[in-house]
Amino acid sequence: MCRVDLTRIDGIDVSTALALLSETGADKSRFATIGHFSSWLNVCPSTKISGGKVLSGSSTKRTANRAAQALRMAAASLRTSKSALGAYYRRLCARMDKAKAVKAAAHKLARLVYTMLTKGEEYTDKGQDYYEQRYRERVLKNLQQRAAKLGMKMVAIQQPA
Repeated sequence: MCRVDLTRIDGIDVSTALALLSETGADKSRFATIGHFSSWLNVCPSTKISGGKVLSGSSTKRTANRAAQALRMAAASLRTSKSALGAYYRRLCARMDKAKAVKAAAHKLARLVYTMLTKGEEYTDKGQDYYEQRYRERVLKNLQQRAAKLGMKMVAIQQPA
């Protein structure tokens, strides 16, 4: 019906995909961008910051949007997934409370769904190990940049095999 298989995304099963399509429709032309789509679903970050101070930022607003509820349930089911999305969700849970992590993972799922439906591309999961390796590389690069700003140099220690 929509030319792509949404169930290839971890966490999204047939009932979630049907709920998304029944609420939003297969044609995403009424949403100009991914931001408009995720805002309509109410899964985008809602932090209001002024001068570096958080004024308000409720983790989840009450909504009658069934598509958003389906995405949040799909995001919560990523807790035990051995995919890149599962690793992303677990990393978020370690950093923040569970409600915010669920909303952030639902936002990522909404972006994936929108991209698949508008561009017709299939989703391929690279796996948990790939995600963790890329995360490790980003952390090392940031540490090297911070060390360079302080006039220091990082040297890797060889681990015995």
